[in-house]
Order: sequence, then C-alpha cells, then structure tokens
Amino acid sequence: MRSKREQAILDNIKEWESQLVEQEATDFQKMFDKWVHTTIAKLPEKKRKDFFTKADGWLFHLHALIQSSQSQLEARNRILGTSRLFDESIEQLEDLKALSIDQLTYIAEQQTARHRLYSFVQGGATGAGGLLLLTADFPVMIALNVKAVQLIATSFGHDVNKPYEMMLALKVFHASLLPGRLQQYAWYNLLQELEQEDSFFYEGDEAVLQPASTEIILKQILKTFSIYALRRKLFQGIPVIGMAIGSTVNYRLTRNVTEFANRFYQVRHIVEKEKRA
Repeated sequence: MRSKREQAILDNIKEWESQLVEQEATDFQKMFDKWVHTTIAKLPEKKRKDFFTKADGWLFHLHALIQSSQSQLEARNRILGTSRLFDESIEQLEDLKALSIDQLTYIAEQQTARHRLYSFVQGGATGAGGLLLLTADFPVMIALNVKAVQLIATSFGHDVNKPYEMMLALKVFHASLLPGRLQQYAWYNLLQELEQEDSFFYEGDEAVLQPASTEIILKQILKTFSIYALRRKLFQGIPVIGMAIGSTVNYRLTRNVTEFANRFYQVRHIVEKEKRA
C-alpha cells in the first residue's frame, strides 16, 4: 500500500519528468550536438571505442578506490548510526529499506549537504589557485560527485560494493551530468533497470560513457579556461571572479547530481517496496 507521502513524492517527480520532456534544444544546442556527433564520427571506430572503454575503466577503478577508502567506510557507519535514531534494530544496510521514505531521504540529504559544501570550497580553491589546482579540478570533481551518488545509494540501503549496485550508481552519476534535453532519455533507461529482478551481477549494457558525455568535458574545459583567463583579475590581491566562477559552477554541478540521484533512489525505494508487498 503506497503511503500519502510516497504518492506526493512520486507526483513531484512526475512533474519534474514533465519539465524534462518539455525542454527543447535551442538552435545553438542543435548545432553543437551535430558538431559533436560529426567530430566523433570522423574518428576511427577502434579509437572511438578505445577512448570510451578506457574512460569507463577509469570510472570503475575510481568507484572501487572511493568505496574502499577510510572516509567512505566512516560515512557508511555514520549512515547506519543515523538510521538507528529511527529504528534501534537496524544492523546492516539492507535493514534501512524498512524505514519510511522521508527517513531515508533525510539520511541521504545529511550526506549530500556535506558534499555540496565540499564542492563549493573546492571550486573556490580552484579559482584562487594556480595551474596545479586547475588541472586537478576535473578529476577531483568527478571523485566528489561519484562519492555523493554512492552515499545516496547507501542511504537508501543499497551496498554499492556489489557489481550490480556499482554499475547502477555509475549510470545514475552519468545521467545526472547530462544536459536536460538528453537527461530525459537517460532517466527512462534507468527506470527500465528497475523492472529487472534483483541481481548480484549486472546483466545489462556495462558501457557508462557515451558520445553525449563529450558536452560534459567541453563545459569543464570552458570553466577551466574562464578561470585561467581571469586569474589576474584581482581584488585586494584575491582572484574574486575566478573563485566565484569555480565555487558556483562546482556547487551547481553537485546540487544537480545529488538531486537527480535522490529522485532515482526515491523511485527505486517505492517500486521495490511494492514488489515486496
């Protein structure tokens, strides 16, 4: 039986889905999409496949590295500790699924609020720093946001050490980065994943990055170039404009990633609860 709160959350998500569907690409975006596809199509097929395969491999290794880190283990224990405020009998992640959707969302938002702050500070540091910090900005931002999605999945009672959960979390992460006009398709593909039976191993398409991912990289390059170009614009010796760009862009990115991931795991919680009923 679906609760009133679950129905209200689903209604809000349906409204958000409608907004995604209504988004139309501008003439510039259509030209940009055409240019990206044309440019990628000119690359030899083997090189194209090798690039995305290596990028996927890097993401998988990054996921495993983050998940095995001490900070992630501590975060997992914090999540379990917070969940026991609602139900003292909780002993493992699987037990979290018995909590209400509001309780799970609260636990997830406790984790994501911290990561939004990290992104804001990291972006400001990038804007204030030199070439080394600028170069490190992209991999650090990827790591921060992959970790944020992992924590949201964990907050809803899913063990991202399992191959299936790892792949699903990475696909959620990738979908959250896409522009709105493309995000709707990635969202519906993720919803299709929920129709599969629970599995330890992932049985779908294991490719994460797609040609559409190119826009994400180009936006990051534009941000880096903007910060680098404005590094000499100082106010009392501080590159205020560069810091503002870095912190704002990074904060918005993490906010978009965490909001998208939160919606997905809310829907998943409701769908799986109804399957168990």
